[in-house]
Amino acid sequence: MKVLITGGAGFLGQRLARELLARGELKGTDGQRQPITELVLLDVVAAQGPKDERVRVEVGDIAERSVLERVIDDKTAAIFHLAAIVSGQAEADFELGMRINLDASRLLLDVCRARGHRPRVLFTSSVAVYGGDLPDVVLDETALNPQSSYGAQKAGAELLLNDYARRGFVDGRVLRLPTISVRPGKPNAAASSFASGIIREPLTGEAAVCPVSGSTRLWLLSPRKAIECLIAGSEIDSAALGNRRTVNLPGVSVTVDEMVAALREVAGDAVAARIEWKADERVEKIVGSWPARWDVSRATQLGLHGDASFKDIVRAFIDDELGGKVPQH
Repeated sequence: MKVLITGGAGFLGQRLARELLARGELKGTDGQRQPITELVLLDVVAAQGPKDERVRVEVGDIAERSVLERVIDDKTAAIFHLAAIVSGQAEADFELGMRINLDASRLLLDVCRARGHRPRVLFTSSVAVYGGDLPDVVLDETALNPQSSYGAQKAGAELLLNDYARRGFVDGRVLRLPTISVRPGKPNAAASSFASGIIREPLTGEAAVCPVSGSTRLWLLSPRKAIECLIAGSEIDSAALGNRRTVNLPGVSVTVDEMVAALREVAGDAVAARIEWKADERVEKIVGSWPARWDVSRATQLGLHGDASFKDIVRAFIDDELGGKVPQH
């Protein structure tokens, strides 16, 4: 089986690639597990590893049709479409966000249509497709009302994928990701970047700035569980999805104050004290428009599962990124 990951040099793309290679197989459209013989990692910069003869690294602009035609052929059985311009950057640069988040998604789907072999395409969407006056618990069917350009672009790509699936051009599925926390590495331009930074930086001995109030409630999922859900989501039988191709992923609903309390319980007062509070109206406006809790009964029925608690998310970061120990500073 040939598998393509767009955004293959990114954090989730790299982690997904490692897990797919470790498993060595993926369930195909026929319901049978097939060995992964080629894994293509496409990004605007070269993906760093994994070092494996099955891996093919491709560099190119996903908004260029010729690039997509180079990496998608009639042997491409599964596509994980992760490439995106993050929320804060998409808000600051409208043209770039539209080009990558919407136009490139349409191009990818259209190249699949032209190939004519109906590959399985998994698209990662976001909580940002919702907004405005939301119910306490958002349902899969809750009307989309994005309050940012990023959310609007993700919502548009969702609708495109659903229609391409309805027409039989692809076997598509959309997974709406909660905010991923705790991400390793450096902060990025996402409005939600602080949701990782206020945990990651204190755990590694650095100060962190929290730009929102402690009462701000978020819907979070660990990287570990996100990768599990991406693979399980790709393997869901098409008949089980029917004409409802979009699924809200499970997550943990937690306030920022509760996040800090969990960090304090797991790592101690000195670590939690490294968080500074400095309001940023732009970030508060974007993040405050997102849903803080949604119904995940359908996701659970489809075999998708999230974290048990935010403490588990903190411990997973310590185990996966810090060797199981909090550094002493």
